[in-house]
Amino acid sequence: MKVLDLFCGAGGLSLGFQEAGYDIIGGIDFDKDAIETHDYNFKKSKSYCLDICTINNEEINNSFNNVDVIIGGPPCQGFSTANMWQKDEEDERNKLFFEFIRFVEVVQPQAILIENVQGILTKNNGYANKKITELLTKEGYNITSKVLLASDYGVPQNRRRAFFVGIKGYHGKKFNFDKIPKKKKVTVKDAISDLYDITNDDKKIIYSPKSEYQKLMRKFSNDYIYNNEIIFPNEKVQERMSYVPQGGNWRNVPEYLWDTVRSNRHSSAYRRLKEEDQSITIDTGHMNYFHPLYNRVPTVRESARIQSFPDDFIFKGNRTSQFRQVGNAVPPLLAKELALTLKNYLEG
Repeated sequence: MKVLDLFCGAGGLSLGFQEAGYDIIGGIDFDKDAIETHDYNFKKSKSYCLDICTINNEEINNSFNNVDVIIGGPPCQGFSTANMWQKDEEDERNKLFFEFIRFVEVVQPQAILIENVQGILTKNNGYANKKITELLTKEGYNITSKVLLASDYGVPQNRRRAFFVGIKGYHGKKFNFDKIPKKKKVTVKDAISDLYDITNDDKKIIYSPKSEYQKLMRKFSNDYIYNNEIIFPNEKVQERMSYVPQGGNWRNVPEYLWDTVRSNRHSSAYRRLKEEDQSITIDTGHMNYFHPLYNRVPTVRESARIQSFPDDFIFKGNRTSQFRQVGNAVPPLLAKELALTLKNYLEG
């Protein structure tokens, strides 16, 4: 089955669907570095770096009329009962979501999958959830939605995201998220302990994987490591972090080390990852989580491991861009389990 990934970013959803046996024929995103990453890692796919609004319906029909599944994470911030005086279609923040809907209208795929922040299902009494379901139901899809925890599906990270799955009505089926098989929990140590002693100059891991997860991540990499530039923060940050145990956060830092006295920092600030637990949500590279052993943030590769990107998946662009691409992605192992379960509905 052929898949088009809208707002594809680096390609976390694309990779999961590819691993589940789908054919990724295209990815569209406005981020130049993300599209370069997508293009590099999905060589049989056509990656488009452009504003999705500039593609007209005729071009959509000519290029993607054979697509079976459309996937993506369109922003939906403008759906709000507080804004009911303004039509949802006219809210600038919803423009890209309605572009996603336009692609669905033109292509009429067998199925669709949308990923978004978990709050979209409950915010404003679930208004956005109801609106999205209503719009896609009008297009002939049976829609279900649920918040999924990535660590339930073999990802070493407690990341929660909302998913909508729509199956075309002629299939006569509604997707049941409870049918997705749960996986054994994977810890931070399972994920990255074989990278602990890798330095900036090392390109090849000369020792064996220490867990089944590491074997999986290194499977097609020939044990080479990329995107692993190690940078330590300034001395003051390192001194603060020296007081933080695994699982601890900014509260473990002595008050005299702070430039300003505050009691309202977020619990994830200066959080040190705990080896025997799952990671907190990987973000786009800020100092919200630190290495379990060292007084620095994880490298791009370590963060990618925690997101379940394998070592042969190479990120393009500068270091800041790579962190953003990793942090914005859907964990591929979670995407794979979603894709495999969806395939049972479409092929069965």
